[in-house]
Amino acid sequence: MRKKLTKAIFPVAGLGTRFLPATKSVPKEIMTLVDRPLIQYAIDEARAAGIKEFIFVTSRGKGALEDYFDHAPQLESELRKKGKTELLEILKTTNMDSGAIAYIRQHKALGLGHAVWCARRLIADEPFAVILPDDVIAAEKPCLQQMVEAYNETGGNIVAAMEVSPERASSYGILDIQEDMGTVVSVKGMVEKPAAGTQPSNLAVIGRYILTPHILNNLNKMKTGAGGEIQLTDAIAQEIEEGRKVYGYRFRGQRFDCGSKAGFLQATVSFGLSRADLRDDLARYLREIISQDLAAE
Repeated sequence: MRKKLTKAIFPVAGLGTRFLPATKSVPKEIMTLVDRPLIQYAIDEARAAGIKEFIFVTSRGKGALEDYFDHAPQLESELRKKGKTELLEILKTTNMDSGAIAYIRQHKALGLGHAVWCARRLIADEPFAVILPDDVIAAEKPCLQQMVEAYNETGGNIVAAMEVSPERASSYGILDIQEDMGTVVSVKGMVEKPAAGTQPSNLAVIGRYILTPHILNNLNKMKTGAGGEIQLTDAIAQEIEEGRKVYGYRFRGQRFDCGSKAGFLQATVSFGLSRADLRDDLARYLREIISQDLAAE
């Protein structure tokens, strides 16, 4: 019988240098997208998919990230005194039960594969998810929940995938497709950041994975790959070489690369427009800016 997916790894050890000077004192993962930090979107998605154990791979200077998920008795008390029950309910969604969350240090920045390997003792012999908080996905049904439903049918390893233009393929891990079944594709190979014109398809891996524990055995043996880092895609590709199943999943939703400034701004506008309490004012402002730009041309 297939084991239920209950654990997720959140690699959050990066320095966030693209957002300096903000990230000099604020971990990138708690930078705010509208009124919630990036990490909250990732946690909410994991919870919707049935995840019960949350493993954060962190580094020095991430104390504010750990504090975010702790209870805030003084703040809660003040809100209760003032009768602000709606805000109290919002605050509850940021709290994590004792024992539900664990923090593992990644002492050297050796890549995503190494970050996942750091959590190996907490994973043991169970399947697990990996969620990259930089990839924020707006979807009616959360992306990881979609993938769990597919996993329950297929087993094996599943990576979230989306179509990218040929000129952008060199920025991603790209799938070499064996059979295209529509939403799900079976994979015969993976190439991390292929040179321009050499990509085997235009289907790119983005930051959601459901993986078998055998991946950790592969990572035990991994040497550095593209960029001098231990690549998770190399460990997944080894699964294919050894005859185990790997699938790509075309998720339904819109992905925003919040690891870049442009992507973060795009996500802010999109999520703002999706909010009934913000939509009218924001849309009016955007129309004004566009009309001014057109008039100036």
